[in-house]
Amino acid sequence: MAKLYSLHPQNPQQRDLEAIAKQLRSGAVMLYPTDTVYAIGCDLTAKQAVQKVRKIKQLANDKPLTFLCSSLSNISEYALVSDEAYRIMKRVVPGPYTFLLPATKQVPKMVLSPKRRTSGIRVPDQAISQGLLEALGNPIISTSAHMPDEDGELFTLGLEKARLFDALDPLVDIIIDTEDEPGFKVSTILDFTSNQPALIRKGLGWEELESWIDVVDLSEDDDY
Repeated sequence: MAKLYSLHPQNPQQRDLEAIAKQLRSGAVMLYPTDTVYAIGCDLTAKQAVQKVRKIKQLANDKPLTFLCSSLSNISEYALVSDEAYRIMKRVVPGPYTFLLPATKQVPKMVLSPKRRTSGIRVPDQAISQGLLEALGNPIISTSAHMPDEDGELFTLGLEKARLFDALDPLVDIIIDTEDEPGFKVSTILDFTSNQPALIRKGLGWEELESWIDVVDLSEDDDY
């Protein structure tokens, strides 16, 4: 049974954040809210925890995992950011965007696709996620809590928090609850791994971008 933490969505208690961070350093896996959907996550550097996340989501080892960073400057430790990518990212972070970027050696290989040394990175605009990042001092894996059913298809368990928690309680070590209901809209994904930025997925925040960003639309070919 997972340990349940009830946190205020805007002002989470520092004591609870530190307690969760301590468990994450020891390899715990958590179900937690982000500024998009509820996510399953762990410390980026905790190898066994990352493997457990893959097992929970039934993800093959060649499926890349997205992770959260605290800021644009923090991203630069884990990815190579071109001038064009920086110009765009600076205008939209923190927010509901995932950026595909060439990875640095700081990113564990088991998080990357063996075919592409790229990272999917987000900077969340949400107090709990940011508080956890600060308390932990490492990036946090963030894969949506959309679970495969018996046929291998993804489902979201409606949007009912109780069903989501019941389904994942036996699988994770920590569940973070807030007074808010889970979101259901995923992040917008932008690929900055080539000279021309590419749109991989239209999600939250896309309407704010489409009037000024020039991208190749590859949104029908979503690998993340």
